[in-house]
Amino acid sequence: MSDESWDERIEAFWRDFDEDDRDGMRESMRMLVAERPDGDAEALYEWASVHDSLGYEQEAVDLYRSALEAGLDGERRPQAVIQLASSLRNVGETDAAVELLQGERPTDVTGDSAQAFLALALRDAGRADEALAVALAALARTLPRYRRSLERYAAALLPSDGAGPA
Repeated sequence: MSDESWDERIEAFWRDFDEDDRDGMRESMRMLVAERPDGDAEALYEWASVHDSLGYEQEAVDLYRSALEAGLDGERRPQAVIQLASSLRNVGETDAAVELLQGERPTDVTGDSAQAFLALALRDAGRADEALAVALAALARTLPRYRRSLERYAAALLPSDGAGPA
């Protein structure tokens, strides 16, 4: 089967995803993943995503890391970084989530999603002012008016040593 056919079936899987059918969803994704070679970055990412979506975040963390180490790229890469960071946050590894997200930039696929998850991780790490600054700065980029004012307010919330988030 072609990659396009596999991708179409992956899209259909997520379109029909039913979190109440945990066993069925894992089995359906396991069958899709089994079509790809062992260590395939895209298959690892999809396998991680189903674990994450079903609440198996610790397992998802290792799988996301494996997918990224296997060279995951394209549209799935920024999604994997965000999803990994979100899972890290959910399992209590907020500092790792912050570190992972600080270098992420908006993409056509994810927009400022990384900044939203960074704000959540910063808040959980006890860095509420930085979290608010990140959220406001991301919001400011979308505003037709008051952008500069909001950017200045956001910057004023960051530590004066300039060591705030990217």
